Amino acid sequence: MAQTDLTELLNRAQGGDASAREAAFEQIYADLKRIAAAELRRNPGATLNTTALVHEAYAKLAAHHAGALASRAHFFSLAARAMRQILVDQARSRLADKRGGREAHTGLDDAHEIADRRAEELLLVDDALDRLAEHDERAAKVVEWHFFGGFTFTEIAAELDLSERTVRSDWALARAVLARELGLGDEFAGSSARLRNT
Repeated sequence: MAQTDLTELLNRAQGGDASAREAAFEQIYADLKRIAAAELRRNPGATLNTTALVHEAYAKLAAHHAGALASRAHFFSLAARAMRQILVDQARSRLADKRGGREAHTGLDDAHEIADRRAEELLLVDDALDRLAEHDERAAKVVEWHFFGGFTFTEIAAELDLSERTVRSDWALARAVLARELGLGDEFAGSSARLRNT
C-alpha cells in the first residue's frame, strides 16, 4: 500500500473508523516493533517488552494526538516521540521509587544499579534534546528518530525528503552539542559514548 494510503488510513482511524485503525496498525506494526526494539536495546532498565511498548505508544497516539497527519513521516515522528515519552516517564518513576525507598536492592544486584544509571542517563539525554530543539528543531528530530527511534540515516533522509549527507551533517552537529550538554565526566560517559558511536 502506498504511503498516501497509509496516511489516509491513519487519518480515518483517528476519526473513529475501527476498520481503518486495524488496517493501519497491521501495516505499521513491523516498523513500530523495530523502533521499539531499538529503543529497548538502548534502555535495558525498561520494564516494558517490545510488544507492550508498541501497543502503549499506539494507544498514546490514538488518545492524545489531534489533527490530521500530513504524511507517513509525520506519523513515525509522533511514534518515536511517544516511545521516548513513555520510556522517560518510566525512568522518572524508577528513580522516584528508588529515592522513596520502595525498591530494596541487594549488594549482588548489579542489574538494578546499571538500570538506575541508564535511567539517569536517559533523563539527561531527554533534557539536552529538548534544549537542542529550541535552537535546531530539525537536528533534534534527526537525533530523536535515530537515537530514540532506531531509524537509519537513509530512512530519515527519505522520510524528511533530505539528502543523506544533510542528515549526517545534522547528526554530527547535534552529537557535538549534546556531548557538550552532557559533559565529559565519568558519571555520564555512557550517554556521550553512545551518541558518538551510534
